[in-house]
Amino acid sequence: MSSFGVIVVDKPEGPTSHNVVSIVRRGTGVRKVGHAGTLDPRASGVLVLCLGPATRLSEYLSTSKKIYAARIRFGESTKTYDAEGETTSFAGELPSEAQIESALDTFRGEIQQIPPPYSAVKIQGRKAYELARAGKPVKLDPRSVTVYELKVLDYQPPDLSIRVECSAGTYIRSLAHDLGAALSTGAHLVALRRLKAGHFGLEHAARLETLEAAMRRGEWQSWLLPASEALPDFPIVTVEKPELEKIRNGQRIPARYQATGMARALGQDGELVAILESVEHGREWQPRKVFLS
Repeated sequence: MSSFGVIVVDKPEGPTSHNVVSIVRRGTGVRKVGHAGTLDPRASGVLVLCLGPATRLSEYLSTSKKIYAARIRFGESTKTYDAEGETTSFAGELPSEAQIESALDTFRGEIQQIPPPYSAVKIQGRKAYELARAGKPVKLDPRSVTVYELKVLDYQPPDLSIRVECSAGTYIRSLAHDLGAALSTGAHLVALRRLKAGHFGLEHAARLETLEAAMRRGEWQSWLLPASEALPDFPIVTVEKPELEKIRNGQRIPARYQATGMARALGQDGELVAILESVEHGREWQPRKVFLS
């Protein structure tokens, strides 16, 4: 399948993730294109796109860890928690680096975080930002997220540069806002760059203009990573022809060893044919996503 795989884009500031999907859909002629974890328009960096049947892998890819480089400005809070929003408070004082380091301790590990009111989180079927823009009250419940690493890179008051490794669903805008609240100075996010999404980092990514040029030349497939490489944390199960037929029909196949969790089923040619889940106490594999026609 010539369109079965993943393209990693280094998204620039400006376009939405949906804009990038539309550009790739038009440029490749592939009808089914989706992203595995959105980036705000003002954010740049790693945006993982799934093409063709690989769109069915997005549920696994979108839940992976993320790594960001962020710049936070102290002394001012905004409605949107970033530089685009109207100022809601302005403080005359800035925190010291020691105060920042102390406050950051409360944001490491598993924390409860409330998403920004200007976000795509849905409230009774409507996106929060739609309600906020209409001037309606937005009440979002806190959710559990995990911050695996939170490291200060540089502090040039009023701007703090940090590196964040976190679980999917973590809002760096909320982290900036909450840090400013904890320090009683206010703060908002002024720059965000995603360095890594799961297995994929900037070293795998094509700059958008580079990819657009490749699409115009009809050479975009040079940036297409095989679907078999999309989930490297899933072990590989190589299947023979009789097992392929069972998988095609959604039937279980025996496990050759004590199986656990999920796995990638590859054919003899190395192509991804299915995502499997261990069942029957690890004695069998149950197909969960089948990519055989």
